[in-house]
Amino acid sequence: MRDFEIFTDSCCDLPHEYVKEKNIKFAVLTCSYNGRDYYDDFGQTLSYKQFFEDLRNGAKPMTSQPSVEEFYKKFKSIIEADKDIVYICVSSGLSGTENSANIAKKMILEESPDARIYIVNVLTASLGQGLMVMKSIEMKEAGKTLEDIVDYIENNKQRLNTYITVDDLHHLKRGGRLSSAAAMLGIVLHIKPIMTINNEGRVLPLLKVKGRKNSINKLIELVKERIEDPENQVIAICHGDCLEEALKLKEGLLKEISVKDVIINYTGPAVGTHGGPGNLAIFFMGKERQNSII
Repeated sequence: MRDFEIFTDSCCDLPHEYVKEKNIKFAVLTCSYNGRDYYDDFGQTLSYKQFFEDLRNGAKPMTSQPSVEEFYKKFKSIIEADKDIVYICVSSGLSGTENSANIAKKMILEESPDARIYIVNVLTASLGQGLMVMKSIEMKEAGKTLEDIVDYIENNKQRLNTYITVDDLHHLKRGGRLSSAAAMLGIVLHIKPIMTINNEGRVLPLLKVKGRKNSINKLIELVKERIEDPENQVIAICHGDCLEEALKLKEGLLKEISVKDVIINYTGPAVGTHGGPGNLAIFFMGKERQNSII
């Protein structure tokens, strides 16, 4: 049986220590603002705190997907090492990254028809994507095959729930996810939206909650309502430089349910550009995703 690599992209927002420990290969998204380009590389080129501080000071980043050339070079180096590839990819509903990867895959297969490159769109981003990477690493270390991992992700990705709230509506407005009128009204009324990623991998607004404390409590309620088999799973929380509130979310959650573990990390620039400072998101396995407003 040929060896294989678990590959991903920097939208997964995993802790850098974990990526380094597991030697995970990845493609890098880019964030550009104030006349400079920065790699979204797990806080190494641009620290998370500096990024969110720059947003608070008025920076207006633009993000770019990895190039076809980057995917081609990284895929080719793995194939030349006589390994197959499972690429766990950010949602195509949020980024064009999958398209670049598919073009590179086609180029590789024209040169090496026997190469095996599986591109698996997990239909979410950030630590939701990260959870699937971690599960895949765990399965590989337990001796599971490439096909086992692909089957698991395809059969379970609709059970991967994502719930998000933001503190500053300006960033949703700038990203085209909220109208100017709705943003201004929300700011005046202290409205904190709750959003999800639907079964097509796109952002879906769910609820409007008044006040930050209530929005955090609503995230906890949603997890309680939808999680399945919590004792045997890891839950992930990511935040836009609001660790104290992420810890409150974790604390409130653990008062209600028992879980195997909770991991917390920053939202990286590629995702944090749209959520802004103070964004909070939680990811877990549960009931299948909805495709309409609840």
